[in-house]
Amino acid sequence: MKKILALSIAAFFASASFATYALESTCDAVKADIAQKIINNGVPESGFELSLIPEAQAEQAEGKIVGSCDNGTQRVIYVRHANVDSAGTATHQASETPKVEDTEHPELQPQPVQ
Repeated sequence: MKKILALSIAAFFASASFATYALESTCDAVKADIAQKIINNGVPESGFELSLIPEAQAEQAEGKIVGSCDNGTQRVIYVRHANVDSAGTATHQASETPKVEDTEHPELQPQPVQ
């Protein structure tokens, strides 16, 4: 009986320490994982920047909070750069009027901003 109790206690502490180790990912690993997900979504590596800042400064930072690390004391901030084409020149996609293919309701087409 004592042997089973001792093994149970040992298993509990081993699983608790493993869970703590798994949760405490390094900030570099978290940042690299987030960067890979962004790249997999079609954003070029030169099209964004990820930075680590302390949690207290996260609300004032420019960009979007996309993750945290060091048990919540650091935040990963995402900033997307201007669109860059293959020639390296910036494009201003936001200023272009989107084209909607709706032949039944042409009056609902977006109008250019003047």
